[in-house]
Amino acid sequence: MSVLRLAIPSPLRQAFDYLPPENCTDAQLGSLQAGIRVLVPFGSREVIGILLEVVPASDIALDKLRSATAILDQEALVSSELMQLCQWAADYYRHPLGEVLPAALPASLRKGEAHKSQGESAWRLTTEGRGLPPGALSRAKKQAAALALLQAADAVSDEALQAREISRAVLRELEKKTLVESCTIPPVAMTPRARDALTLNEEQAAALAAVDAHWGKYASFLLEGVTGSGKTEVYLQLIDRCLQQGRQALVLIPEIGLTPQTLNRFSERFEARLAVMHSGLSEGERYRAWEMARTGAAHIVIGTRSAVFAPLPRPGLIIVDEEHDRSFKQSDGFRYSARDVAIVRARTSGVPIVLGSATPALESIANTESGRSTLLTLKQRASGGALPPIETLDLRRAPLQSGFSEPLLQTIRDTLSRKQQVLLFLNRRGYAPQLQCHDCGWIADCHHCDARMTVHRAQRNLRCHHCNASMRLPRTCPQCRSGALATSGLGTEQVAEYLRTAFPETAVHRVDSDVVRGRQAMSDLVDSVSAGGPCILLGTQMLAKGHHFPQVALVGILDTDTSLFSTDFRGEERMAQLLTQVAGRAGRADVPGRVLLQTHYPDHPTVQALITQPYADYARTLLAQRRESGMPPAGFLALIHADTGKAGAGEQFLHHLRRQVGLPAECALVGPLPAPLPRRAGKFRNHLVLRSTSRPALQHALGELVAQASAMKTPGDLRWSVDVDPQDAF
Repeated sequence: MSVLRLAIPSPLRQAFDYLPPENCTDAQLGSLQAGIRVLVPFGSREVIGILLEVVPASDIALDKLRSATAILDQEALVSSELMQLCQWAADYYRHPLGEVLPAALPASLRKGEAHKSQGESAWRLTTEGRGLPPGALSRAKKQAAALALLQAADAVSDEALQAREISRAVLRELEKKTLVESCTIPPVAMTPRARDALTLNEEQAAALAAVDAHWGKYASFLLEGVTGSGKTEVYLQLIDRCLQQGRQALVLIPEIGLTPQTLNRFSERFEARLAVMHSGLSEGERYRAWEMARTGAAHIVIGTRSAVFAPLPRPGLIIVDEEHDRSFKQSDGFRYSARDVAIVRARTSGVPIVLGSATPALESIANTESGRSTLLTLKQRASGGALPPIETLDLRRAPLQSGFSEPLLQTIRDTLSRKQQVLLFLNRRGYAPQLQCHDCGWIADCHHCDARMTVHRAQRNLRCHHCNASMRLPRTCPQCRSGALATSGLGTEQVAEYLRTAFPETAVHRVDSDVVRGRQAMSDLVDSVSAGGPCILLGTQMLAKGHHFPQVALVGILDTDTSLFSTDFRGEERMAQLLTQVAGRAGRADVPGRVLLQTHYPDHPTVQALITQPYADYARTLLAQRRESGMPPAGFLALIHADTGKAGAGEQFLHHLRRQVGLPAECALVGPLPAPLPRRAGKFRNHLVLRSTSRPALQHALGELVAQASAMKTPGDLRWSVDVDPQDAF
């Protein structure tokens, strides 16, 4: 009897065999495709598995196998190309395939809901509406125009109505009058086209020509362009070439906050169907975007990290914007790098991929030097303006007002007096990072993490930024009952209060995740600031994520010192990337820019490097240092994590694991070590560090470690996991 071999969402790293459902005929069994969903019993519950293959026999006796409950699909929802990609990701990141494959499906399908083909949203006349004579509602011109269109067709799509400048508000008014109703129609065939493109400069044209020579085959490119160099225009013209070939383009961006701004740019340029995929959408919206991508109705798919698994029947081009950004790496569960998965996807699909950044990761630079990727450079700003110089303000012995030196305050006054805009960067949200009792020394620590609670004064609470635990802001010290509670350190909330007092006539926009919420919030802010007029933008790294503020003339970096002494070997690289990106917000149009960096260590080698040489040169200096130390990208790393609620249990598990495994000569184990945050959300965290001079040797050693860990008995609440190419400090 034939057997169904399935991937089940489970931490067990194996496939599972099931008998076909009792009502499954031989003809149905013969038509089953890999990639369909199957409802099966698993333990005491029923789960959704993905069919890997139908095999003639099982290693398990047939009378020991359970029968599947139901076949849920008639066609594969996970294509063979995505099955191959997910299998590679499961193997490379050493994660169970049953937990990787669901990344290729929207949540509703993972829950077992029926697959429904999605059409276009449209409107049609009701029975009452069809009874109206031509020219009805003539006093309401927009409503009359909508009626006329609907009287001439069975149904008209939202897209077509909007093209005639008939808004949803007009249609809702007609709906209230019971004259029209919403409906769904099959997608109308649409030939995408681009509106007028901008004229490229020589560097942009050379980059475009380099990719142009590789359509229809795999090639990897790193587009290293200074901030404001016009990388987006290169992307847009490449996408135009892709669409002209009848292919789909996939564009990955790092943050949800960038989506509306990116979407606006693409909508203005292309008459094409765009599908947007990110976690800020509703389940229904994500499902519709996924179905548009799967059927090929979407010409361009734009999304954050998880969109790398979007189904594309006609892939033609992949773009990863801000490729250096840490948000492309999943930090828990299935710990994959969307940038690296995108490269593998481009290779297996036989399409070019472009990684773009003003501050590329050292791994991407190393790939250009080894020949695995082609370097394309944009050294000049598209506007013709110069990159702003970075100047240091020495804080030693300088009086400060809420973190501001007098020279910085005076420069802000001068900038605002010229009706220009100011951007201030402080990568610390909340009011203050610490609350302390002045009398007894008590400090507000998180009860669940080895971390201090951040003061959020507007909400009158203390919040842990690691586990999100919160508590009311105390009026007195819980230890000695003193009322002498004091904050120390600065956060964006406190600095914004000071700025509104110091500059009462100027709009102050605070930009951090506490205040910028909702999918449109960042887009609305960008539109407001871009409209012009003096203002102050104050925010965290959200401000450094590729936003375009053409009127910003001054960038002030309030505190860089905490980043200078990071224990993470990537600390200098990340500091250079962040400061370069922030500095690049200034002088992007015809307004000359200036960058002031406050520091107690103006002579520090990293600070000197940042102010005396461009990121491209400094990054290659750092790359040479990595080669000397054998750290990535010159060497290769993986972590084995163990999290448990019992102190010492994780460390004991990892010690035992280390003793059980022999390693290749190219590999070495370090630890067990406490994680940088040893206790988080009530769990004690430890890990083993696996280092290697060879990627194949690292993968071989990981295979041995994973096999041994899977065979070991563990305490009930201990969870172990693997992180290949880790991005967090250790």
